[in-house]
Amino acid sequence: MSLLFTFTLLLVGCLFGWLYFREVKRSSEYLERAQLAQQEKLIVADFMHDMVQALGDELSKEELFQRIVHAAVVSTGALSACVFERTERDTLRSVAVEGLFPPHRPLPPHVRDKIATRAKFIESVLKTEEFPIAEGVAGEAYRSRRTILIKDGRTDERMVRHSDSALRVTTAICSPILFREEVLGVLAVCNSADGAPFSETDQSVVQSLAEQAGIAIRNNTFLTLMLERKQIDIDLGLARSIQLMLLPQELPRMDGLEIDAQYVSSHTIGGDLYDVIPLGEHKLGVAVADVSGKGIPASIVMAICRTNLHRVAQEGSSPFEVLRQLNRLVVDEIKGDTYITVLYAVIDLELGLITYARAGHERPLLCANDSSRGVSYASFPDSDGFPVGMMPDESFCEFLQEKTVPFNKGDIFVAFTDGVIETSNSTGKEFSASRLADSVKANRKAPAQEVSLRLLESLREFSGKRTYDDDLTMVTVKRI
Repeated sequence: MSLLFTFTLLLVGCLFGWLYFREVKRSSEYLERAQLAQQEKLIVADFMHDMVQALGDELSKEELFQRIVHAAVVSTGALSACVFERTERDTLRSVAVEGLFPPHRPLPPHVRDKIATRAKFIESVLKTEEFPIAEGVAGEAYRSRRTILIKDGRTDERMVRHSDSALRVTTAICSPILFREEVLGVLAVCNSADGAPFSETDQSVVQSLAEQAGIAIRNNTFLTLMLERKQIDIDLGLARSIQLMLLPQELPRMDGLEIDAQYVSSHTIGGDLYDVIPLGEHKLGVAVADVSGKGIPASIVMAICRTNLHRVAQEGSSPFEVLRQLNRLVVDEIKGDTYITVLYAVIDLELGLITYARAGHERPLLCANDSSRGVSYASFPDSDGFPVGMMPDESFCEFLQEKTVPFNKGDIFVAFTDGVIETSNSTGKEFSASRLADSVKANRKAPAQEVSLRLLESLREFSGKRTYDDDLTMVTVKRI
């Protein structure tokens, strides 16, 4: 009985001892996993801090990639790391390398023969490698969107066998760099410093680094675009200042005339221009032009046109001759489908006449008084002509017409660009030339500036817009 009891106690003791050691082992494994998880958190937190600092330093994309590979080497104890970026050609291109990262493809004999030093090797091959996304382990990670762990590269058939022992892969990890649903590239680490295979923990670390790298790369792209846009805004602001300087800073004064000009650009810089040019004691030149297109290209052509037009007009030539010379001067300066519509008129107070020519431009408005009947009427004097810059001198002159109309006291002459009459409302209906005429007629007794401002007010009320799709330009001249 006592022997049986003793045996039972030993059996129970062994059982409790086994259970105790099993729980100790489990606790030890749990603590080890917890320590590894905590270590991984610290690694990722340090990496995130480094990426935030890199963005704060406004590093270039290449410099950011280099920080990513450096962090991957330090975090995993790898001998080398590389970032492959996706290109527009559906390839992966090596953009940052640290250490002697093995090329994704075997080296051609002529490359091996030419490489004299390891530094030259890295510079000439590793940093310029590019291959299809369907190729190799990096391509597999890209396509599958999952992290690939290779514990033994010597037996894995996916690995390239390089003849140089320094380029042989013993262990590797490739992880896709993701931002939301977009694959930006692949982060790869190769060969551990202690010679041991990379572990699942290393795999988890590299995957976490790749996820944070995706956020950093996308943020860097966004910041770069913001900085570029800021610089563009600065450049556009400067271009607008220069453009406004090309327009008359102050309108000339002439006894017997009231002159007003209004210019509203639909963009930061526009393609409309106007000029009012004194031609003597009783003569005045008025020009309004519209360059096809918008933005910087249109503003450059506008500057060319205005400079030449102002110089030619000051010679006192007729409107026909001014437009002929302008076409001859700019036809070789502007390319492609760019052209300029121009209206140029000479107002002669001594003769009471307006002589004008149109190079494909909108017809001007003349609001005149009929003294015999005591009423006013509006008309749009017509003439032929093709835009400046579309054809050589002989063909241009063949179609260009110069005409003359009376300009008496109380008459109002308005030269404008098509943006005025083509501005539409919410239903798609355009302001039209008839509404322009009605507005000027209704305000014909007001000063020239008030005529212009009331016309702009009518335009805003009709369209319901504060900004317009096209530039608006008008020059209003009233004889008093």
